Amino acid sequence: MPQILIDHSPGLDFDATAFAKEVHQLIPEVINAGTADCKTVVRPAATHLVGDGSSGEAVVLVEIKILAGRSAEARGELSARVTDLLRSHVRVPAAFCVEITELDRETYVFVHHAGH
Repeated sequence: MPQILIDHSPGLDFDATAFAKEVHQLIPEVINAGTADCKTVVRPAATHLVGDGSSGEAVVLVEIKILAGRSAEARGELSARVTDLLRSHVRVPAAFCVEITELDRETYVFVHHAGH
């Protein structure tokens, strides 16, 4: 179930796969979800801008979608720990955003499609 979306500045020297693997290991420590349930998509951006562009900062945006029902404390802890992981993986000045969003349990569907 956890869906992790990582958007980042083009050309950022950032091992997003290593970061994602650490996030996958971290999630079960904070919420009731297994590592095997985590799915991540990394999307390097074509361009980016922070403020008026004069800072030269990179951007890393992380959204983690989880099923509704976790406490605000658990969601906050997950955000804080993912932000700490970003600090250890990104070595250049950067603007980070980590957001934990909830998926509606009544309408969420996930399927392992075997193909044809």
